Amino acid sequence: MSLTETLVSFNEIEKLSQRVAFEYGRSIISSVLEELDEKLRKNRDKTKYGNKGKRPSVIKTTLGEVSYSRTLYYIYEDGGKIGQVYLLDELMGMNGSGHFSELLRDLIVRMCCDGAYRDAARAVSEMTGQAISHTAAWNIVQAIGKRVDEHEHHESVLAAENRGAGTIETGVLFEEQDGVTLNLQGEDRKKHGDSKEMKVAIAYDGAVKKGKDRYELTNKVACANFESVSGFVKRKEGVIAGAYNVDEIEVRFLNGDGAAWIKQSKSGENVHIQLDQFHRNKAITRNISNPKVRETITELLYAKEIDLMLHVLEVEALSSKEEDEREKYMTLHTYFTNNKEGLVPITRRGLIIPAPTADKEYRSMGCMESNIYTIIGNRMKGGRACWSINGGNNLARLLCLRHTQRLSTTLQSLSSCVLPERYTEETLIKSNFSAAQIPPHEGKGYNGFKQTLIPSNQKWLKDIAAIKPLYSQK
Repeated sequence: MSLTETLVSFNEIEKLSQRVAFEYGRSIISSVLEELDEKLRKNRDKTKYGNKGKRPSVIKTTLGEVSYSRTLYYIYEDGGKIGQVYLLDELMGMNGSGHFSELLRDLIVRMCCDGAYRDAARAVSEMTGQAISHTAAWNIVQAIGKRVDEHEHHESVLAAENRGAGTIETGVLFEEQDGVTLNLQGEDRKKHGDSKEMKVAIAYDGAVKKGKDRYELTNKVACANFESVSGFVKRKEGVIAGAYNVDEIEVRFLNGDGAAWIKQSKSGENVHIQLDQFHRNKAITRNISNPKVRETITELLYAKEIDLMLHVLEVEALSSKEEDEREKYMTLHTYFTNNKEGLVPITRRGLIIPAPTADKEYRSMGCMESNIYTIIGNRMKGGRACWSINGGNNLARLLCLRHTQRLSTTLQSLSSCVLPERYTEETLIKSNFSAAQIPPHEGKGYNGFKQTLIPSNQKWLKDIAAIKPLYSQK
C-alpha cells in the first residue's frame, strides 16, 4: 500500500469528532429532559392532571435537533376536563414543538447583527448541522426585538416617575444624537415614502485612553428608533435612567447637527446644547467660497462674537451680485441663527463642571458620525437593504445593545430558562442544562462514541470513534 493511501485528512477527523461530540451531547439533553418529565409525572397533582400518554417533541440547539418525549395531561377542574397541558413545556416556558434553545437563539441573534438574515441562517446551519431558514432567523430577531422594546418602554415609564434603576454615578453626562436615512419596503414604503430617518442617540460619562491618540467612551448606552420625537425622547431618557443614577447628574451636554428634533429633545435646565463642530465647519466650507470671508467668519466664531458674525453674513448676502452665492450666505445665516445657542463649543463657555474621576477624562464631543456607522449604518445601510418600520426598529435595538456591550446580559435577563430549585436538585441541573452537573451515566448507558455511523471504507476511523470518554461509563 502506498503512503498516500494511508494518509488521513485532518478535516475528516475534526468533522467526525464534532459529530460524535454533538450526538453525545444531544443524548444527554434528551435523557435529562425525559427524566425531568418523569419526575413531574410522579409528583403532579393527580386530581388536577390526568395522564394522556407521551408525545414527541423537538428542540433545536447548538448541538443540533434534540428529540425527546414528554407527557401530555388532561386538566381537570370541578370534575370536568377543561384543557390539555405539557407540564415539562410549561416548566421550561415552551409551548408546542420545534423550539430554539437559548444558546442557539443567542447565536442567531449575534449572527444577524453581523450580516444579512440569509447569511446568518446559512452560517448557523453549517455550524450546528441543521436547517435554519432565514425566515426563522428573522422571526427570532423580531421576537427578541419586541421584548427589548417592552423593556425600554418599561424603563421610560420608570424614568418619567423618577424611579430609574440605574446605578452608575457621574456628575457629567455627555449625549450625542443624529439621524440616518434608511430605505423602506412594502406597505411602509407606500405610507412613508422611499426612505425614513432613524433617530440614534448615545450617552456616556467620559473617555479612557486605550493607545496613542485612541480613546474609548466609558459607560456608553445607545438607542435607535423610527418613532416620533416625543416617543424617542422618552425612550432615550429610559435607557439613560436604566444605566445611570440620574439624581447624581449635575450637568448634561447635548451635541447634534442642528436638526429640529434634536433641539426638541432637550430636557431640563441643566442641559447645554452644542452644535456639532464638524457640521458647523462643513456648513461654512459648503456655503462660503471666498477664503477671506470664510476666515473672518471662523475667527468671529472663535472669538465668540456671534451677533457680529451673523451681521457679517447678512452684509455679504446683500452685497453679493450672484443669486446663487446670495442664497448660500442666507442659508448659512439661517442655519447659524437657528442654532445660535450651540455655536460656542462647550469647552469654551467657561462652565464650572465636576471633575472627572482619575481613570477617565473629558474630551471634545463629536463622535456621533462614527457611532452612526458602527451602530446602524454598517449593518442596515447600503447593499440595497430595505426595511419595514417594525423590522428595522427591532434589529436596531439589538444593534445598540451589542455596540454598548449589553446584548448578552439583556438576552439573559429577558428570557432565561432556569428550572425550579426543587427539580434542579433532583435532576442535578443547576442552570440552563449545565453539563458540569450531568451524571456520568444516563438512561441505558447510550454511548455516542460507539453509535456514530462511520463509512465502511474508512475503517481507520473506527479506532478513533472507539476512544473512550474521559470519564468511565459503568
